[in-house]
Amino acid sequence: MVGRRIRHFRGARGLTLEQVGAQVGAAPSLLSLVENGRREPKLSLLQALAGVLGVELSELLTAQAPDARSALELELAAAQASALYASTGLPVVRPTRGTPTPVLEALVGMHRVLQSRARERIATPEEARRANTELRGWMRERDNYLAEIEAEAEARVKKTGHTQGALTHREVATMARQLGFELLYVDDLPRSTRSITDLEGGRIFLPPASIPGGHGLRSMALQAIAHRVLGHEAPGDYATFLKQRLEINYFAAACLMPSAAAVAYLQGAKKRRELAVDDFRDAFGVTHESAALRLTNLATAHLDLRVHFLRVGYDGAIYRVYENDGLPLPADVTGSVEGQFACREFGARAALASSQHTTALAQYTDTPAGTFWCETQLGSGDDGRFTITFGVPFDDAKWFRGRETRERRTSTCPDPACCQSPPAELETRWAQSAWPSARAHAHILSPLPSGNFPGVDDAELYAFMERHAQ
Repeated sequence: MVGRRIRHFRGARGLTLEQVGAQVGAAPSLLSLVENGRREPKLSLLQALAGVLGVELSELLTAQAPDARSALELELAAAQASALYASTGLPVVRPTRGTPTPVLEALVGMHRVLQSRARERIATPEEARRANTELRGWMRERDNYLAEIEAEAEARVKKTGHTQGALTHREVATMARQLGFELLYVDDLPRSTRSITDLEGGRIFLPPASIPGGHGLRSMALQAIAHRVLGHEAPGDYATFLKQRLEINYFAAACLMPSAAAVAYLQGAKKRRELAVDDFRDAFGVTHESAALRLTNLATAHLDLRVHFLRVGYDGAIYRVYENDGLPLPADVTGSVEGQFACREFGARAALASSQHTTALAQYTDTPAGTFWCETQLGSGDDGRFTITFGVPFDDAKWFRGRETRERRTSTCPDPACCQSPPAELETRWAQSAWPSARAHAHILSPLPSGNFPGVDDAELYAFMERHAQ
């Protein structure tokens, strides 16, 4: 974008590369690379260029396209750089100064149609599982730790004036204001949305502030803020949509549990051999699931621990998962774990049979890949009971409270005889007589409604915006 703005202002003043280069002391070939986005200019060069071109430095650095034609060229370049266009095998068109503007408009228009039609197909169950599996592998390669988002969140939190303890609603609102947005709580959000950001009016709409649980509202506001901080654009495919969702959740968690304070807390607990998800949860005023997930972000990078995390539904199906410690997990032929049944011997399943809702249940599990320790918390939601499990290999259990548990089970999964195959006598007795009606995992198997943002009803969204137009 900087290069295009330099070229725009140079052309507007009728200057050649040689003329500008002579005044700023740079070779025309270097300036050409800068204008074409192939070389990042130093600040000193940018300051010199701003002086020669007669503009403020901020005019060169803004993200806004300098004119309508440049905006078309940028949109065309972004579309041709996408994975969607690459999959067509078609050549890249590089517009020149002589390319008529109507031709650019036609090319950009065709790309918009291509992307729109692709979005209508992106939310199939097969595509969702494939994209989710690839994203989980991408996060495992990074040990579930995204350093750039950590740094951004730390800086944003510090800028609000926050020093210690849980991030407050006031500090979240301050963060929004620093980005030019106001938080508004309304009771008519479309059912398909968690929040809506009015980019033109500088407003972020959230559910009523009176709903139970402060963590939820802070997190939703931070997720909306994250889209702006991280420079997200409308997702062109389902994989991008999932990655953006992961990034905004990560940013929100990193703000609610800032890295410096969270790492210091966890390192102290590890030194005392008193690591515990519920203590971490209470120290930062978040949910148990958020604390467990945040611990997976920091455990490998800062505590030298390999870990696993599972959210398992009332039916035993895995709804959310992360592991880099080798825990054997069920998977379908595509490699997808979500939607598969966790082993009945895992703590995540054993806890579902427990009546304890407030106390985390610790367990050792012997598996073909070794012995693992885990701690499982039972919860309940709109979809029924569920469990949140955080665990580590046997050798690292020594750092956690609950390591003294005597609960121990053996899992031989993926051997079907472990817990998938019924006893032979029962199968013989009932195989020809039983005809169940299955309860499908709708959110995993069903396609999301098509639209600019998967799962969002565009008609409801734009009707809402019209109602709240300033």
